[in-house]
Amino acid sequence: MPHTLDADAVRTWCGLALDALGRARAEIDAINVYPVADGDTGTNLYLTVESAARAVDAAFDGHAASAAASRPTLPDVVRAMAHGALIGARGNSGTILAQLLRGMADVLADGPAQGGPAQGGRGADEAVGLRLALRRAADLAYLAVAHPVEGTVLTVAVAAAEGAERATGDAATVARAAYESARTALQATPGQLDVLARAGVVDAGGYGLVTVLGGLAEALSGEAPAALGPVRSRGDGPTRDALAPAGTHGQDPAGCPADDAADGGPAFEVIYLLEAGDMAVAALRERLDALGDSLVIVGGDGLWNVHVHVDDAGAAVEAGIQAGRPYRIRITHFDGAAARKAGAAGPDRPGPVVVLPDQPGAKGPIGGPRTERVGRAVVAVVPGDGLAALCAEAGATAVATRPGEPPGSGELVDAVRRAGAREVVLLPNDTELRHTAAAAAAQARAEGVRVAVIPTRSAVQGIAALAVHEPARSFDEDVVAMTSAAGATRYAELAVAERQSWTMAGVCQAGDVLGMIDGDVAVIGSELAATAETVLDRMLASGGEMVTLVLGAGLPDEVAERLERHVREGHFAVDTVVYHGGQPTAPLIIGIE
Repeated sequence: MPHTLDADAVRTWCGLALDALGRARAEIDAINVYPVADGDTGTNLYLTVESAARAVDAAFDGHAASAAASRPTLPDVVRAMAHGALIGARGNSGTILAQLLRGMADVLADGPAQGGPAQGGRGADEAVGLRLALRRAADLAYLAVAHPVEGTVLTVAVAAAEGAERATGDAATVARAAYESARTALQATPGQLDVLARAGVVDAGGYGLVTVLGGLAEALSGEAPAALGPVRSRGDGPTRDALAPAGTHGQDPAGCPADDAADGGPAFEVIYLLEAGDMAVAALRERLDALGDSLVIVGGDGLWNVHVHVDDAGAAVEAGIQAGRPYRIRITHFDGAAARKAGAAGPDRPGPVVVLPDQPGAKGPIGGPRTERVGRAVVAVVPGDGLAALCAEAGATAVATRPGEPPGSGELVDAVRRAGAREVVLLPNDTELRHTAAAAAAQARAEGVRVAVIPTRSAVQGIAALAVHEPARSFDEDVVAMTSAAGATRYAELAVAERQSWTMAGVCQAGDVLGMIDGDVAVIGSELAATAETVLDRMLASGGEMVTLVLGAGLPDEVAERLERHVREGHFAVDTVVYHGGQPTAPLIIGIE
């Protein structure tokens, strides 16, 4: 049954697209030969859509948690989808997909009226809006790519827009027509791009876009679209046989050298998010175009995702620093990626990914050799620079988060790889990250790393687990000890209410201080230190030997001193330790062991 093009349909679309990319990811990776045969296009597209889907879910959750308990509108959800894809975009194809979704959001958030009033009611209006959205998406994507090439995802996007424009009927009919036209265009890509013809494959990025459009067609029509068709050729004609595993190093599954497309090309892929104005980005585009190739800059309204292939990765980052504030900087060495694709990655090979700290001008090793794998490592997700530094001092690999931007499973897998260990203990330190951590662990295990996820729900539980970590023990014994330490640590957070709302402790007003114990609001107060004292008394009433205070960004030391004094005077033989966590959201995190 056809579905209205509304917020629920977009949420369904994201879910279907993510599932479909999950099934097709390995196959898309295997046929990835352009612009660089690094075997990660399917994975990059999956992670990009995963970020978009997570943002859409957050939009629904945010409305459900509001005092009015309203439902999000179509503009709310498509903007969330586009923003999620932008901040989570990976690789060349993922960055272009983010721009395609932004183009669609530009139109769908404003409604079909900008293209002129449609006749025939709401269904006709939705069809007009979808046609305009797909055209806007293709146009924006072409503008984002410095040197567009036919036979790629761009060609498939244009075909989808043209198919939609020829279609008559409701939005479901338009979506199916866009999918069919994109599918036909995908099959023609080997005739447009020599590297695809030599490898006997269709364009990997185009394959991913067709998969995403298939999810849209199914979300609106309620019916799965027709099968994609052949994606590679063998012998006289196209087949869809199971792809053979990679052979020797430097040979991809489709039968072309892994470095064929990149022969003599840049050595590094550089990606970062950038906060900058339009004029600065225009200058950045010229500078990066002179440094390398495969340049794609997408976004707008002060936030951009920058992607480029260069030999001088440091220069690409410096260019971003001069343009604005770059962060989430990712640098991938293509030799390492090629080795990974061929199944030859190992402890003596170059480390493929370097993630630089989120400070402007931060420096770090780029593409240097990875040290030999250590026996065991800990990867911890933390909400502040101070906590990240604390984890690093303890020998852990930290994944720092930003407000509203939780890490995806791909970021956690990258951190596991950077740890360079045969055994890894993963501390998500957030209830909302349990599924993400589980997915990351599953992927890392597939790469030969033994991973255990300890279900830590707060940074203080992660600190407790890290304190008892002992690499000399057996892996199982270490995991048990760390899990026990985390489980024995109760946690609390103090936050400031943004609006009037019902809570477990009663009605709070905007500006009230909320004391949340083990995730539930237990205390409502008007002043932070006094509320924290009440929270401490309630938690210590059931016993405790150690209080951990993690101070958020901007919280004065006087508050910590007052709370230390309160614990010392009111609770005999209880020690207190204070850390400057620097987390931007919670002014104070409390742990009781």
